[in-house]
Amino acid sequence: MSATPPITLPEVAAQLRDELKKKRFVLLYAHNGTGKTRLSGEFKKIGKRVDDEGVTVKRDTLYFNAFTEDLFNWDNDLEYDQDRRLIMNRDSTFFDGLSSLEMDVKIGQQLEHYADFNFYIDYEESYVIFFRERDKENNPIPIKVSRGEENIFIWCFFLAILQIVIDDDEDNPYDWVEYVYIDDPISSLDEHNAVKVAHDLTDMLAGSRETLRVVISTHHVLFYNVIANQFRKKASKLYLTKGDDHETYRLESLGSVPPFHHLSTLVELSRVQDGAQLNTQHFNMLRRVLEQTAAFFGYESWDECLNPKKGETEKAFQKRLLDLSSHGDYLIFQSSMIDDKMRTQFRVIFEQFRANFPFNNALFSNDDV
Repeated sequence: MSATPPITLPEVAAQLRDELKKKRFVLLYAHNGTGKTRLSGEFKKIGKRVDDEGVTVKRDTLYFNAFTEDLFNWDNDLEYDQDRRLIMNRDSTFFDGLSSLEMDVKIGQQLEHYADFNFYIDYEESYVIFFRERDKENNPIPIKVSRGEENIFIWCFFLAILQIVIDDDEDNPYDWVEYVYIDDPISSLDEHNAVKVAHDLTDMLAGSRETLRVVISTHHVLFYNVIANQFRKKASKLYLTKGDDHETYRLESLGSVPPFHHLSTLVELSRVQDGAQLNTQHFNMLRRVLEQTAAFFGYESWDECLNPKKGETEKAFQKRLLDLSSHGDYLIFQSSMIDDKMRTQFRVIFEQFRANFPFNNALFSNDDV
């Protein structure tokens, strides 16, 4: 990864716009609390112009972030506990002109992929009710959905608007959109939905016009990796961290190195396996990857990931070799250097593991690593 000097958040936003002159997409990874939501605000601010009376006369960014979710709030009918509604803040331009765009149908087409409840939008009174059943008069029986289901609905609301942007029809109320900034749309989703949201989003964006530029920021490693794999070389992949000084940040290029720890470890092991820098610590790294893989597949022991062609005798030898090279207090007094026979054994174990568990070969190319 190539590091940059500490810069301010507005400078980070400006740099993202510069990146979007080179690539259609920017994929940004940052831990929670780094400032992703504020960064999306700074990005939007660059393209916003207001007149002397404070009225917005120009804007260029459609965004999804924590503020988007805050445009909806619950009226839980505390007095009667029956008429539960999700209230839409009509003061926001986010909802401008939606009643004439058949949003119910567009949202429903997105929502059916993720949820099993129905909804009704009252545009006059600006609220949404959710239901699964109707009463004898065929009226919806309002329900309170879970936080995850609520977030899914709001996300599908945004996707419906994004689809309008992408369709780019005549009299499009969103023809002003040049940039889309999406920040952590999956904060309350399980792993399955995180993967599905990532796939559906990349499929939708793949059909967008060439002039539309998109930033996606997230703290979710799985979500990041799915999108990175889908976009491949179409996206700049960046890592945002806080700088040493107050209100400064560092923006680094991730290149093709994935932030999944075991994947980045595999990339490192592939890089050093044929070189003189291979030493005992790499045996320990390989054993950790085997442990993580075993845990993922539900194996009882990490050595079940060893499957040499010579059978159980060779497997026992490989396990013993990895154990001796990875454990023991004596190792802190032991040289980390290994001989050619050890290097050969490491390559055999490593390549057998890669053959048995076929990770994407693109990870092990020399590009950007």
